[in-house]
Amino acid sequence: MLQFSKILRVWYSNNARILPWRQTNDPYKIWLSEIILQQTRVEQGMPYYNKFIENYKTVADLAEAPLDEVLLLWQGLGYYSRARNLHKAANQIVEVFSGKFPDSHDQIKSLVGIGDYTAAAISSFAYNLPYAVVDGNVYRFLSRYFGITTPIDGSAGKKEFAELAQKLIDPEHPAMHNQAIMEIGAMVCKPSNPNCNECPFQASCFAFNNGVINDLPVKSKKTKVRTRYFNYVIFQENEHTLLTQRREKDIWQGLFEFPLIETESETDLEMINQEIRNRFSISKFEIIHTAKNFKHLLSHQTIYAKFWVVKVNLKKLKVNDSKIVSLDNLNLFAMPQLIAKYLKNQQ
Repeated sequence: MLQFSKILRVWYSNNARILPWRQTNDPYKIWLSEIILQQTRVEQGMPYYNKFIENYKTVADLAEAPLDEVLLLWQGLGYYSRARNLHKAANQIVEVFSGKFPDSHDQIKSLVGIGDYTAAAISSFAYNLPYAVVDGNVYRFLSRYFGITTPIDGSAGKKEFAELAQKLIDPEHPAMHNQAIMEIGAMVCKPSNPNCNECPFQASCFAFNNGVINDLPVKSKKTKVRTRYFNYVIFQENEHTLLTQRREKDIWQGLFEFPLIETESETDLEMINQEIRNRFSISKFEIIHTAKNFKHLLSHQTIYAKFWVVKVNLKKLKVNDSKIVSLDNLNLFAMPQLIAKYLKNQQ
């Protein structure tokens, strides 16, 4: 097992990407990078990491920031629960740990939004503790190398891979080992078209030698995709409009949007006229513009959105959790990327 780790670390020494969070053992910066890089490519996450470090130099700075400000800085990254949990955990660190990032695995795992993988990553990268990381890259690399067909999305598979990863880690070099096994999964043992000829484990790899690279890892569950139809009503009067804030436990919680009418199917002009009358209890309004349909893909949802610009007396509208804002100030509010894309197209 130690030889396996040594081969990994030698490869990593010669091939690792130079990334800012790898040049520090500051647990705050490592934690920030790990949260940002969940469900996010390095190239996309890098500018967000730099913005957060620039704006919030310490955990205390992040905790003191208003949540709306944090969400605005996060805009465009998606999976906004990460930003909300980041803010909650920063406050937890300030309140429970007196502003000092915890230095034990169990304490780190007690933070909001931190699971097994992130706790292991911070523990090893910041404190060199021997906890093995298991992320998508590690699942893929280990399943191919060892020929493991246990589905990775079931409890048995998660347990099997976690135990194997822990056996493989070198307790003398846990940080470098963890970085190396994730890096080889990301850069060599890629989901499609892996660079097998560049892999130091090619000769002993089960998947390579048995021609089953594309069959591993195995997943047992197929993700069900939900289709939704959003109709955003952009009420306007004298260069002002109405924004609402999403409160319910749904996608984009805490973000701002135009008043929304969700329907079971695509709407037309007659239908939306009736919906506006019913939903907002108004009779005097004029639909002055309809934007083309927007298709927005999320991991488990496909959203078809229409934007209806409606001329109306804003003061007569009664919409919960709403505020009247200038059209020129819309960029001051954190919004879903779907709405940001629409606004950009209107410029």
